[in-house]
Amino acid sequence: MTDRTSNVTLRWPLPRHDYWSTPFAEALLHHLDLFSGATILDIASGHGIPAFYLAEQVGPTGQVLGIDVSEHQIARARAIQGPHLPWLRFECLDMRALPPRVPTFDRITGNLSVMFFRPNRFETVRGLVDHLKPGGQLVLTFPSLGTFDLLWRRIDQEMAARGLTSERKRLEAYVAERPSTNEGRAWLDALGLDRIEVTEWPLEVATGPGPIFLHHPLLRGGFLDDAYECFENQGLADEVMTRVSEDVPSFTPLIAQRGVLSGWRVSTV
Repeated sequence: MTDRTSNVTLRWPLPRHDYWSTPFAEALLHHLDLFSGATILDIASGHGIPAFYLAEQVGPTGQVLGIDVSEHQIARARAIQGPHLPWLRFECLDMRALPPRVPTFDRITGNLSVMFFRPNRFETVRGLVDHLKPGGQLVLTFPSLGTFDLLWRRIDQEMAARGLTSERKRLEAYVAERPSTNEGRAWLDALGLDRIEVTEWPLEVATGPGPIFLHHPLLRGGFLDDAYECFENQGLADEVMTRVSEDVPSFTPLIAQRGVLSGWRVSTV
């Protein structure tokens, strides 16, 4: 992989084999205005997508702080980093309650982050903006409302056919709770950000029937687990989800919506 503005080969490119985090990070980078020497706070940094890329871009005159609430993810990122990119640090912090010692930054990024802002999403965004320098940019990505809609409808149909009223209510609440890009725009407007951009980029996730679907490394690690949690009886959950898995053509192509929120804090004169 080469830098977007030069022919220099990157040592820390976005991983080609990551079919979830990398496409969302690419959408983030499309909106992010990077420059050498920038200071960046990367929230929900996970194991470093796109923190490593950002650190290589800003160079040794810049600073990148990647934070995540998961100690396991922070340990993994530090192991990947080793002695490289000393201007990049990973720290275990909750982005929903940043301590006063955290400084302000030129850029705040958050790949696949907004769904973790619960329960008080607006307050979390406001706290992030408080750590953004005047003239600084905030860019957040997340799977927005509409992600995998056909799948949720198929699961709901199977629940309805079996008369599973309480399970359907839980599924409905889960789907409705997913943030929308319109909701995100309202947050940025309310916080007085400038040059707001809100976009959605579709992403198709390939899958197959039966076990291929039920044990899909992306789906089973999050989205399908949420569907299983709608059931009190896990035996019944297995029965319903197995039936759904045998009907993959009814909900494919499986489309995720890559929501992107971008805004700039107004400069003070």
